[in-house]
Amino acid sequence: MRTFDLSPLYRTAIGFDRLAQLFDDVQRGDGQTSYPPYNIELVSEDKYRITMAIAGFDRSEIEIETERDQLKITGRKQKDETKRTFLHRGIATRDFEHRFQLADHVKVVGARLDNGLLNIELVREVPEALKPRKIEIGGDNVQLLEREAA
Repeated sequence: MRTFDLSPLYRTAIGFDRLAQLFDDVQRGDGQTSYPPYNIELVSEDKYRITMAIAGFDRSEIEIETERDQLKITGRKQKDETKRTFLHRGIATRDFEHRFQLADHVKVVGARLDNGLLNIELVREVPEALKPRKIEIGGDNVQLLEREAA
């Protein structure tokens, strides 16, 4: 794996330390497994969906929480007290914890469990003050400045 030196970024940019930390985390790999399998889907311009295959888990065994810019999904399987003999066990029901890094202004707006698929809906809501806006160019100010200079 190739490593990148991000020190030039620290010398010339202010406030990008979070971005550099993300690159460091990706390079190191956080040890997350691919279990359970999941999809990340762009539903529309500012809407996303994470779909996670969690067959065998009940709603009460799943916990979804957000903290700052991170989404954490945890599955804790309750102990099955009945003695069962499997001839083949292909459905994994082991505990898991998955973390997703959320971009600025991305919020979780809902979650549902249907047919063993956990769907988490996300939306990017950029505050009005941060959206681009057009600035009109007026001619009156130019005339005023010319009169003051004369």
